[in-house]
Amino acid sequence: MTASESSGSVVRRILLGSQLRRLRESRGITREAAGYSIRASESKISRMELGRVSFKARDVEDLLTLYGVADESERGSLLGLAKEANVAGWWHSFGDVLPGWFQTYVGLEGAASLIRIYEVQFVHGLLQTESYAHAVVTRGIPDAPRTEIDRRVALRLERQKVLVSERAPRFHAIIDEAALRRPYGDRAVMQGQLRHLIDISEQSNIILQVMPFSFGGHAGESGSFTMLRFPESDLSDVVYLEQLTSALYLDKREEVAQYERVMERLQQDSPDPAESRDLLRGLLQLI
Repeated sequence: MTASESSGSVVRRILLGSQLRRLRESRGITREAAGYSIRASESKISRMELGRVSFKARDVEDLLTLYGVADESERGSLLGLAKEANVAGWWHSFGDVLPGWFQTYVGLEGAASLIRIYEVQFVHGLLQTESYAHAVVTRGIPDAPRTEIDRRVALRLERQKVLVSERAPRFHAIIDEAALRRPYGDRAVMQGQLRHLIDISEQSNIILQVMPFSFGGHAGESGSFTMLRFPESDLSDVVYLEQLTSALYLDKREEVAQYERVMERLQQDSPDPAESRDLLRGLLQLI
């Protein structure tokens, strides 16, 4: 099984969940009634419709019957989607250090065709060097044993393979100068990280811009965020907002549109990629 196949299972869960939600709503059936029909709670139906849990074929069959889906080809298509959605992702082997709420993101990240990020605290995980990642993780959980820190760093490096895979997404990163000036690790670590950003920004599928202090206040006032777009036309863009112990996934059109406008303003107001590389070289000289 390839990484793209396992990442695709997350997208299929979300697609199946959204289709089940549309079917339920079109019949005027409540989540509570749907849950009762499969011997489950209303919250279980909610998690299924959000694509947050795996699907049992029997549950999907019973829900399709409840929703009046009698056409065998339609039932077969949705049941096939349920089977594909239950493929375990490569990241499950990192379950000892990977919070459940982050597993969904890793799957979506691996399935996206376009990833756009704004980062203000530190360099984004997909762009971190191993030594910089080690310093970030150690700072975040200083009391963790070395083995746990190494596992978390290994997970981060594994995620980075998506940028050089056969189906690599387009990746547009805007990094605030604050993240580049905030030291993680020693001088050599920061120098290595800046050199890596300069090098990787030359990759054809990567656009890297730096939002400089000199610009002053800017559109990214609400903090870091990630926007994900998928090749599947019936799957909406998702905005990912990470918190300390959980995360928010926004997919309502009006909310996504607001972040879209912020991202566009950040892109317009930041120096272009060539100028941003010059800015990075200047910061490298200051370390």
